Amino acid sequence: MKLYDLPGPPSPRRVRVFLAEKGVEIDIVAVNIREGAQFKPEFAAINSRLTIPALELDNGTVISETDAIQRYLEEKFPENPLFGNSPEERAVVNNWLRIIEADGFMAVAEALRNGAPRFENRALTGVRNVAQIPALGERGVNRIGYFFEDLDKQLEGRKYIAGDTFTVADINALVTVDFAGMAKQSVPDTCANIARWYADVSSRPSAQA
Repeated sequence: MKLYDLPGPPSPRRVRVFLAEKGVEIDIVAVNIREGAQFKPEFAAINSRLTIPALELDNGTVISETDAIQRYLEEKFPENPLFGNSPEERAVVNNWLRIIEADGFMAVAEALRNGAPRFENRALTGVRNVAQIPALGERGVNRIGYFFEDLDKQLEGRKYIAGDTFTVADINALVTVDFAGMAKQSVPDTCANIARWYADVSSRPSAQA
């Protein structure tokens, strides 16, 4: 099993932190997307979507979506479950994974890819050139603020997003908060619950993965 990866970008980091929490080590193959390595035929033959992370299984199957990779690893390595320990907890985790992805992570991507000059004609990841829409960048910034408000409310009276147990929801939210920094958006001072939670989760050894 191989993980095609690069330190820095947020999506691969979600997988690395997940693996670190599981205590699982797998082979890592660096794909320097900053130098355009994802567009080379060698990588395109592995992942035609030209994105990282990509997990190549021993039988040659390639999984290219972060959520699917995390779910595969959860089933492959069930010790120390990160998707919850009860039906209720798993439901809350999955509910918040959807919110984090749609309202948080994608909001940051919308702001960054439609607002940063370095993403000119690359407003979407993948094989196609897509023009930036500045209004979407502005909307993305607003959506990040809404996400912070919603996350702060969820953390009221809870140690972690799904309750007392650290889960994949905390991993993906941590990465999303850090990703927002790349779009020059920080957690507002009014979000004390996020500040308390962030100090906790960012101090875990896995957060450095």
